This record gives sequence, structure tokens and C-alpha cells, in this order.
Amino acid sequence: MTTPSNSTAKKKIGIVLSGGGIRGIAHLGVLKAFKNAGVEFSHISGTSAGSIAGAFYAAGIDPEEALKIFYKTKLLRFIRPALGSLGLINIENVKNILKEYFPHDQFEALNIPLTICATNFSEGDVAYFTKGPLIRSILASSCIPGIFKPIMINDHMFVDGGILNNFPVEPLLNNCDYIIGSSCNHLKPVHKITKIAHLMQRAGIMSINHDMERKIKFCDILIEPKGMGEISTFDMKKAETIYWLAYEETLKSIKQSESFQELLKG
Repeated sequence: MTTPSNSTAKKKIGIVLSGGGIRGIAHLGVLKAFKNAGVEFSHISGTSAGSIAGAFYAAGIDPEEALKIFYKTKLLRFIRPALGSLGLINIENVKNILKEYFPHDQFEALNIPLTICATNFSEGDVAYFTKGPLIRSILASSCIPGIFKPIMINDHMFVDGGILNNFPVEPLLNNCDYIIGSSCNHLKPVHKITKIAHLMQRAGIMSINHDMERKIKFCDILIEPKGMGEISTFDMKKAETIYWLAYEETLKSIKQSESFQELLKG
């Protein structure tokens, strides 16, 4: 394991966390590896699942503890149908669960500045939340349209940030000396698809990955565990596997990255 260095605190280091459903647990493994390497982040930016992982870390919750929270609370089981609404599921039922871990429910109460990306469905624009109520912003960023009922904020409907920006690196530009990217949607080549659900999922991931590809140039290092995009958005059974795959991938990337080694040296 790399020996922690106080020199990293002198640099403004930001990390961007992509969306990806349950695959977003990969970000916890990434964050744990960088924490063990002695990295102190000056800013975190995340969409959807990335906003949840980022919020836990920004609140001072260790990534391994955050993984336990996912298991202990069984978050997905607490999301109940919202019959007669625009979505099949009312994600607002998760608020009481998150309240236990974010008791102040304010961006200003976090230990690390956090930017949460959501989609303003009413206006058709990208929205960034950096202050005020935290939990409602997390819910808005994670609200997959067609599955979850839109979240209302100031009379506007908000849905998943990944619709327009699944890799929100923009808030880190001009604010950080070193930018780390964490993506959990890598796709392996395939030659045959037999299920419509797999076809639709792959098409959706290809679309968001295409947008991410043009943003990679802004990252000094990108962590992207191979084949993660093949895992279903809601496959909770793979959570621990996802976490450790991402952790190991990050350790390997840290070791191989010359820019990161220079960062540690100061």
C-alpha cells in the first residue's frame, strides 16, 4: 500500500463520480483506495449513484461503512410503488433512511464540498446543487425517469442527472489542480444479445459513455473497472463484488500512474 503523504493536502484534488445504479458502489471501493493512499479531496462531484457515494464520503463516512449501510438498510426494499403517479416508484420513501446518516440535511454540514448533478426536467437543463437541502438533491439526482416519480424542487420537476450529464467533471474544472475520474459503466465487446432488456441497457450505457469519452481529457487519472457495465442497475447481490473489483482496479491504477506518483511526492 502506498504510504500516505501530507503533500497531497497542498494540492486541490477533485474526484468526479459517474452514475450507474448499483454499480455506483464501485465508487466506494475507489474512494477507499485513495483514502488509504493518503489523498484528501478538496471537491467531489457526482451524478445519481455517484452523488450518493460522494455524499457519504463528504459526510465523513468511511467507504466500507457506507457499503455496510447499503446492506443494513436494504435501500432498494424501502422504495415503494407510487401508484397513479408519473413514475412506478416513489423514491421519496428513502428520505427517512438517509436522514439517519445526514441528520443536518445540508450541503454546508459536509466535511468536503460536494456538487450534485441532476436534470431539470421542467426546463430541459442540467442542474448543479451545492448548497441548501442535501437529501432532496440526492433523490433528484438518482430519480430515473419512467421508474421513479420526479422530485419537485421549487416547483420544477427533477430527474436523474445522468440523462444529460452522467460524468459531471465541469464543476471541478478551474477549481482543482488534479482531477480523478471514476466510471462504473465500462462495456466489453459482445457478438450476440438475446434479451430485449440487455439490449436496452447496453444502448443506454453506450449513450452515456459516448458523452464521457470527450470529458476524459480533463481527468489526470481515470478509474474504470472492466466489464462493470454488464451488471444490472439493480443487482444488489453483486454489491460486494463491485466494491472489491473497483478497489483492486484503483490500487493497480495508482501504482501505474506516473502523474499520481508525482502528486504523492509533491
